[in-house]
Amino acid sequence: MHYDIREVIDTVQMLEVEHFDIRTITLGISLRDCSSRLPQTVRARVYDKIRRTAAHHVRVTEEIESLFGVRITNKRIAVTPIALVADGAGRDVFIDLARVLEAAAADVGVDYIAGFSALVEKGMTAGDRALIDALPEALAGTERVCGSVNCGSTAAGINADAVLAMARAVKETARLTADRNSIGCARLVAFCNAVQDNPFVAGAFHGPSEPEATINVGISGPGVILRAVNEVGPDADFGTLADAIKRTAFKITRAGELIGHRCAEQLSRKTGTPISFGIVDISLAPTPAEGDSIAEILTAMGLEDVGAPGTTAALALLNESVKKGGLMAARYVGGLSGAFIPVAEDEAMVRAALRGHISLEKLEAMTAICSVGLDMIALPGDTPVETIAGIMLDEFAIGMVNNKTTSCRLIPVAGKQVGDVVDYGGLLGRAPIMPVSALSSVPFARRGGRLPAPIRSLTN
Repeated sequence: MHYDIREVIDTVQMLEVEHFDIRTITLGISLRDCSSRLPQTVRARVYDKIRRTAAHHVRVTEEIESLFGVRITNKRIAVTPIALVADGAGRDVFIDLARVLEAAAADVGVDYIAGFSALVEKGMTAGDRALIDALPEALAGTERVCGSVNCGSTAAGINADAVLAMARAVKETARLTADRNSIGCARLVAFCNAVQDNPFVAGAFHGPSEPEATINVGISGPGVILRAVNEVGPDADFGTLADAIKRTAFKITRAGELIGHRCAEQLSRKTGTPISFGIVDISLAPTPAEGDSIAEILTAMGLEDVGAPGTTAALALLNESVKKGGLMAARYVGGLSGAFIPVAEDEAMVRAALRGHISLEKLEAMTAICSVGLDMIALPGDTPVETIAGIMLDEFAIGMVNNKTTSCRLIPVAGKQVGDVVDYGGLLGRAPIMPVSALSSVPFARRGGRLPAPIRSLTN
């Protein structure tokens, strides 16, 4: 496919007032060759490899920003799930490895490093359990490290033991970071059907089947889509609306494809080792900025507010149109690809929550359509562990049965109750504490074992 740079620059210039940006360029690095039975050897190898591979990542990204005039909001790293790199290690060794990741990330200047992760949908090794036990202290003691655990899949079912362990890890992380409104939980996510090339934190990791190093791009642009929806007007039928979104998604994905290829080429030249271009993730990721909102797109389609009847259908139209438009503009599409519906990072969604127009249950229904799941949702600090586990089990059941990725990034904010609002600043924005059902899930959440996979898993 031929890329005309002037065409892309013209597109970007035309769209810059609508907050178009490349949300992240994420350098994936395999750490599979860093394993050793000696913890000190693992630490040294991990640190050296990240330093060596990512030494030019930020500078190259900034040069590309300047060349194309496109803002690249975050420069990130994703690594092989650390539970695979140090399988068999104990909790304290994993906490030390989190510090090593933090130090390496700080040295190369990236915003986040993700991959303090485990893949346990079918069962846990001793190392997997130790990593999950280490998560609270690892996240509380770092600022850039992100953790994730894949607890279920359509093929394997849902590991309920892992879900309960993650619910405990979420609560403990909230307690250890209580002085910062439990912000450690913003860097912790649990998945069903996690993807291996996701460039977005907190759930990014460099999957075991990925190459030595690769560049994955996450585009954004809710403001651009909002303009397209507004331009077709309230009288356009759904087909016309879908076409307008598809045309816009094509343009912004094309820009992401070009920038990703250029970044991979320049990094390969500077490091002297091949760094391939991986995928473009065509997700729409909102920010707290006015007009850069998924909720505003949905209301522009004709809803009084998010949560009105028709909200899930509007989200389905948006999600499918973005995917279809972006698919034709990129050689490889991957990651999560769709519309994110976080509460904290979308100011219009925050307002809908404060008005009582959306609830946890409505958001759960919307996650059957969106690309991720229950994302950046603040809960009362006294929410029981078993209730958090029950929410996760519900969310993962949607993912398992529908063969899609779902996730939970929940923040039980220590000391806060419904009616309070916490402000994290920056891209994370503010978050109202949302009400949670007072009904008990204790016996169900403590059953343990594995929820069997659905019949659709038997497709061989």
